[in-house]
Amino acid sequence: MTQRIGRVVVSSGNHCVIDANEPELILAKLARHLKPRPVAGDQVNWLRHGPGAFIESVIPRRNVIERGDFRGNPRALAANIDYLVIVLAPLPAPDTLLLDRFLVLASAAGISPLIWINKADIDDPNNPLATGALSKRYAKLGVPWQSGSTLQSHGINTLQTTLGAGTAILVGQSGVGKSSLTQKLVPDLALRIGAVSEASGQGRHTTTETTLFNTPNGGALIDSPGVRTLRLAHLTPAEITAGFPEIADKMGRCRFRDCRHLSEPDCAIRQALETGEIAHERLKNWRRLVDEAS
Repeated sequence: MTQRIGRVVVSSGNHCVIDANEPELILAKLARHLKPRPVAGDQVNWLRHGPGAFIESVIPRRNVIERGDFRGNPRALAANIDYLVIVLAPLPAPDTLLLDRFLVLASAAGISPLIWINKADIDDPNNPLATGALSKRYAKLGVPWQSGSTLQSHGINTLQTTLGAGTAILVGQSGVGKSSLTQKLVPDLALRIGAVSEASGQGRHTTTETTLFNTPNGGALIDSPGVRTLRLAHLTPAEITAGFPEIADKMGRCRFRDCRHLSEPDCAIRQALETGEIAHERLKNWRRLVDEAS
C-alpha cells in the first residue's frame, strides 16, 4: 500500500471527500484517533486498502481559520488559505463590526484580506457609509480592495487575476452576493457540487458543510457557512488588538501603564482619536471585541 497525498474537499462525520488528481473524487475514512481532524483545504496522506481509502495523517497546515463555539473553544473550519475575501455591497448596508471581525480573523490566522465591493454600480459616493468610501478608509490601514458587479460581470476578471492559483474563502453579510460571486468564480459549480454528492454517497449535496471547489485558473474557492455566525471568543485580547494596527501602534504610549483609554490624561489612544488617526467606529468595535475575548 503506497501512501499518497490528496486535498480535502469536504469533511463530514468520520469520512472526507478528497481530490487526489484522479478522474473522480475519493471518499476516504479517517484513521482512528486522527488529530487534527481534517477540514476543507487540508493536505492529507491517504492510502487505498482493498475497495476503500483511508486518511492516515494531516500534513502540517500553513494556517487555519477557526471560530469559537458557544463555549469559546476553537473549531477549525478551513485550512491553507491565501485570501479571505470580504464581500460588501451598498445594500444591505455594511456592518462595520462584522467587517472588523473578519479582519481580526484574517490577522490571527495570517491570511491576506481583500475587500471586494459587489453591486458597485449602485453605490452612492456621497454617503460616508457607502462601500466605496468605507473601503478607501480601510485602504489607509493597508487593506486592499476591489469593486465590481456580478450582475454585469464587471471586475470579475480582475478578481480572478488577483486570486490566481491561490485558495480563497468568501465571507460577508447575507444578501451581499456571495453566492453570485461564487458562481462567477466557479462557472461549473453545479457539476462540482454533483461530483461531491456522488463521491460522498449522500445524494444531493447541501451547503451546510464547508466545501472546497477548484477554479478554472488553477486555484480553489472555499464556501463556508460556518463564518456567517462568527464568534472570536477563542482569541486573546492581544490577538484582537493585532487586527487593529492603528490601535496596536499606540499601545504602551499612554502616560499610565494601566490606562483604560477613557478619560485618563495623556492617553495616546484618545489623542489619536482626536487627530483622526483612529476612527471612532473602529475604537468602538475594538472595545466590543476585546470585551468578548476577556
